[in-house]
Amino acid sequence: MDLYQLKQCDIQGRLFELSADQSLDSPSYISSFMKSDVARHLDSKYNRLQWAGEEYLLEELLDEKGKEILRTGEQYSKDILFWIGYLYRYWHFYTGESSRSIYKQAPASTMRRNYMMFHTVDPQIAVDDLKEIYRQKHERRRRSARRIAAV
Repeated sequence: MDLYQLKQCDIQGRLFELSADQSLDSPSYISSFMKSDVARHLDSKYNRLQWAGEEYLLEELLDEKGKEILRTGEQYSKDILFWIGYLYRYWHFYTGESSRSIYKQAPASTMRRNYMMFHTVDPQIAVDDLKEIYRQKHERRRRSARRIAAV
């Protein structure tokens, strides 16, 4: 991971923190961001938004998805929000996966549930373990579906 990529991780972490300052519902904010054009632009090889600060990125997101993001509801702590935002961007750089794909594997509820276990470990380990949790969960679902179909 180079310094530019680590800076992008930090900016996305601070962007997620800003959602708390705006009293946005954390699960709807995270979902909206990870499925947004803003996130897609940040995932691309080069886009002007990659040079923007977190305040500008939040404005862009609210312009795009404002109606989908709840203004009241469950709010995660700033520590949790920073970690989620940072790790999602790190995950993208580490694996090359899109924000949408990452969110499918580790939605807000999964990230919050695993924060205490993973926030102090190396981000690569956290990503690898979250991917394994997803794999195991879907393997159990496939086995269950096969058993039901066999009946």
